[in-house]
Amino acid sequence: MNYDTILSTTNNGITTITVNRPNKLNALNKATIGELHSAFKAAGKDKDTKVIIITGSGEKAFVAGADISEFADFDIKNAEKLAAEGQKMLFDYIENLSTPVIAAVNGFALGGGLELAMACHFRVASTNAKMGLPEVSLGVIPGYGGTQRLPQLVGKGRAMEMVMTAGMIDANKALEYGLVNHVTSQEELIALAEKIAGKIMRNSSVAIKGAIKAINANYKDGIDGYNTEIKQFGKCFGTEDFKEGTTAFLEKRKAEFPGK
Repeated sequence: MNYDTILSTTNNGITTITVNRPNKLNALNKATIGELHSAFKAAGKDKDTKVIIITGSGEKAFVAGADISEFADFDIKNAEKLAAEGQKMLFDYIENLSTPVIAAVNGFALGGGLELAMACHFRVASTNAKMGLPEVSLGVIPGYGGTQRLPQLVGKGRAMEMVMTAGMIDANKALEYGLVNHVTSQEELIALAEKIAGKIMRNSSVAIKGAIKAINANYKDGIDGYNTEIKQFGKCFGTEDFKEGTTAFLEKRKAEFPGK
């Protein structure tokens, strides 16, 4: 499929989605959000895709925020609609995708860009990465899940400070906070993400799908995460992946899982 604002390629079980608006520091606009949704949906349905990596084109930015010019004149009703539709179409969609998603944060990840990275299952960053939610400096708050996911990742106090000061943190501070899992050079960033993806791909896609559901359940109001874990654990026992995994273990050989 051809896109105007993103790139999507699949090799060796990994689909790499790249936000491709370098002249705008890869800022999110309505078209980009729509294309990202389409790309993630296609990758999620693709049986050959075991892991998805998302990154930004160029050396300056992952995604430097949302395209402010698109909503600067919105009223209350339009703003609420923008946030609700964006969260449903992209940010919540990524979080709940059954295919693992790694954000490879190269450069600036600000506002909607950091919210995009936080919606992914985990993050790796280049040493030149800068992250923050500067929305209050514009008289607004994060609207794509930032006020919810940031406290989950770094804790309430740190999230309050980051949002209230509208400041940026560097890659090492993000690592200290637990906002990213690993930091490496920009040249090695995609290679590191692919290395981690390779480790993921050795395991059962079916079991990973269940694990994502169980982990996410702990962060949803009104959902008993322990009960979700029990149900997903039980479901594994009815799968070909479980039969293959346990048989391979008992036979002291490498498991060859059937697939997605």
